[in-house]
Amino acid sequence: MQLNFDIARKRMMDQIIARGVADRRVIEAMSKIRRHLFVEEAMAAQAYSDTSLPIGERQTISQPHTVALMTESLKLTGREKVLEIGTGSGYQAAVLATLCDKVYTIERIRSLALRARKVLDSHGLLNVNIRIGDGSCGWPDEAPFDAIIVTAGAPALPADLVDQLAPGGRMVIPVGDEAAQTMLIISKDADGSVKTERTIGCKFVKLVGKSGWQAEL
Repeated sequence: MQLNFDIARKRMMDQIIARGVADRRVIEAMSKIRRHLFVEEAMAAQAYSDTSLPIGERQTISQPHTVALMTESLKLTGREKVLEIGTGSGYQAAVLATLCDKVYTIERIRSLALRARKVLDSHGLLNVNIRIGDGSCGWPDEAPFDAIIVTAGAPALPADLVDQLAPGGRMVIPVGDEAAQTMLIISKDADGSVKTERTIGCKFVKLVGKSGWQAEL
């Protein structure tokens, strides 16, 4: 019997709403995006379970509830220019692309970036720009950004990303050690001062790069 992905996606969203996500725009965006296309075909039946899944290259696609929480934390209105660090499967970028004006996303692993581009194009999400490189340094040529989302755990808050956040902007990033992190929401006031809010505990793959963890040999 073939899985009905529409029903599975609705059940996923019912669970996310039950766990406290309330932003209607985020809920509507995630209700439309076909998450099963962002994972390997063998994993499609698990795509709408509230769990992270492997996508190859020792990377993962975040669990849907985490995607919803992080996206909600940015408080997007539709006009923003958003930077994502860690393209991965492209699913988070797809959610962002339906909620803001432009997405700039960086992935250090070429094969993942190329695959994400194909899936995003198949969804008609042409407002997503992908760069292959060190995401921990951000994308200075396109800065500043109204919002920044980091989908990998950093050992400390990268100064380059804080610098590239526009006044009035928000950044969400997991920071901690290799075993566990805390989700931080960074907000920059109009005068450039920065405030940090500590939220939930979490565990992400490592942010590898100049301002992250060193690449493993």
